[in-house]
Amino acid sequence: MSDLFVKICGLRTPEHVDTCVEAGADAVGFVFAPSARTVDAVTARKLAARVPSHVLTVGVFRGQSLPEVRRLTHESGIDAVQLHGDEGPEYYAALREEGRTLIRATTASATAARLGEFGEDMLLLDAPDPGSGKPWNWASPDFAAPDGRWLLAGGLHPANVRRAAEVTGAWGVDVSSGVESERGVKSGELIRAFVAAARL
Repeated sequence: MSDLFVKICGLRTPEHVDTCVEAGADAVGFVFAPSARTVDAVTARKLAARVPSHVLTVGVFRGQSLPEVRRLTHESGIDAVQLHGDEGPEYYAALREEGRTLIRATTASATAARLGEFGEDMLLLDAPDPGSGKPWNWASPDFAAPDGRWLLAGGLHPANVRRAAEVTGAWGVDVSSGVESERGVKSGELIRAFVAAARL
């Protein structure tokens, strides 16, 4: 499990970005979609500038226009784009031309989601209510894990992340609310505990 890809999402402060990097996270996420964790492009650029090149910086979008996604991506200087709505293949094609790493997020209930259907580099399977911290039944015998680079998300926290990854065979994990002391407020202690548990 030591090679599990770990992404910490919804970051808003230099302190917590630094904690993620020091703890060994592989990716950090900044939310541009409407959320308790939303940051603007100027803030995201300042935070991303603290991140070393081996850690992926990800912008999270949901239901926003392609021009807005492109503008915020350019203004923030992030490496990767995570699309969390019903964005079509044209989004991925346009962003691919700009050299971005692309992550397609969908709900785990979606029928047999397959990596690469829209040209994405990674697939993220989340709970039906993204960002809520509510888990879904990833231990169900009916769940069919995708092949390739896919991330498990939804209801993960330090106490369950290792088992979740082992049960599903996930290539990586993504967490936001599971490392918060209150909604929208990250906990450095929980961030460190999550990464350590994921890497056991």
